[in-house]
Amino acid sequence: MHLPLLSLVTFLPLLGALVLLLMRSTAGDDDDASRWIALWTSLVVFALSVVLWIGYDPAIAGFQFQQRADWMPALGISFHLGLDGISLLFVLLATTLTPIAILASWRLIEVRVRDYMLAILLLETTLIGVFAALDFVVFYVFYEATLIPASLLIGIWGGPRRVFASLKFFLFTFGGSLFMLIALLAMWQITGTTDMPTLLATHFTPHAQGWMFLCFLLAFGVKLPVFPLHGWLPDAYAEAPAPATALIAGVLSKAGAYGFLRFAISMLPDAAHRAAPWMIGLGIVAVIYAAAVALAQTDMKRMIAYSSFSHMGLVLVGLFTLNAPGVAGAVFQMLSHGIIISGLFLAIAMLSSRVGTGEILGFGGVADRMPKLAALAMLFAMANIGLPGTGAFVGELLVMIGAIQVGFWVALLSGMSMILGAVYMLVLYRRVMFGAARGVIGALRDLTGPEMAVLAPLALITLWMGIYPSSFTRVFDPGVRVLAQMEHDSQASRQAMAPGAVAVATR
Repeated sequence: MHLPLLSLVTFLPLLGALVLLLMRSTAGDDDDASRWIALWTSLVVFALSVVLWIGYDPAIAGFQFQQRADWMPALGISFHLGLDGISLLFVLLATTLTPIAILASWRLIEVRVRDYMLAILLLETTLIGVFAALDFVVFYVFYEATLIPASLLIGIWGGPRRVFASLKFFLFTFGGSLFMLIALLAMWQITGTTDMPTLLATHFTPHAQGWMFLCFLLAFGVKLPVFPLHGWLPDAYAEAPAPATALIAGVLSKAGAYGFLRFAISMLPDAAHRAAPWMIGLGIVAVIYAAAVALAQTDMKRMIAYSSFSHMGLVLVGLFTLNAPGVAGAVFQMLSHGIIISGLFLAIAMLSSRVGTGEILGFGGVADRMPKLAALAMLFAMANIGLPGTGAFVGELLVMIGAIQVGFWVALLSGMSMILGAVYMLVLYRRVMFGAARGVIGALRDLTGPEMAVLAPLALITLWMGIYPSSFTRVFDPGVRVLAQMEHDSQASRQAMAPGAVAVATR
């Protein structure tokens, strides 16, 4: 009997959330029970996702582990799941960060613990569904559903301005998604189906591609985010509890970039080529602008939030180089960024919870009192600026290789992410970790065992991705090569159709 492994990975967190929902006891032990149920559920899901990784055949460029069931057959809509090398690694990213986020919340969240753990598991199910969906309607349902648990995590367990940040996040992302719905309906009207492999094989007219691309830009550009659609990001990242921020910044923002890759670039190649210079320009603006704003921040979480925005600008550049190295670099950068940014946010949370503030000026001399935290924070800080031997270096190098094929200035300006990143990260690290101890710093205790269990896996994965990147690139390379070939064929077709092409070809 064939085990529906992908469906298990997708919906097992939902089952865990249902178990938590049905818990009715008011005893004090409820909180610990909720934590353990959520943790074991997420660990089982992680183990099953590793089985998917082991069973995936990277020699096959198409979708694997496909599962399909009729949903609305009269409308050409089915419940269709499947993974290629790109989506598989994003599923692994989600299933890796979820148990880490739950463990990081163990003593950080003391209010409405059951509801918090329920929201985390719901977010995991929706994130996995986004990357596993092979029907546009199913994708849209999961994509929209991420807003509910993410908004609740920010609005209920966040900081002093949590309600404002949650509302801002919801309105930005929900408003953008309405444009995706318009593009979905247009594709369905043209093809009579929402099956994504069928849509990938459909060549839409240049005019239709143009305005559908604009819809996708507004939909996925908010969640990536693309400048200037980033207004929700600093407030949401700063106000959300750190474990939730790790999931939102580490995985949810990648859904926007994944949408660009799967829909705007793969399905609309002509429009993607026409828009590529503008998209690269927006990515470069994000790289430089966000880095400059990060340097001016006085709060650690807001500085890291703008750092994340800057790095996602580099991802946008890589995607719209539209060549194999650039796209591969963007994918690798997204994966490594998800791990590194989570480590930074969680390390900051562990420090802030001890001192009672996130203001940079409230710190100094932390390295003397917390050498373990200082060492791990140094690793994440260096990885964030692309130090060789870490995952970010591999991603940035590949993006630079793709960018130099587009133009010298594109590569130079994109590479500013490394230089500017080094400035603000080293300034942050020096001010917090060195100098004279301030306030209660002298009484700090170093990381506990559970806290080390949260940060150590992220540190090991960061080094693993930098030292042995081929264990990841070999999984998604076939899909990237197919995409690059599609873009090349589309460009050749446009050139063949250009006025004067026949005359040139016959000379």
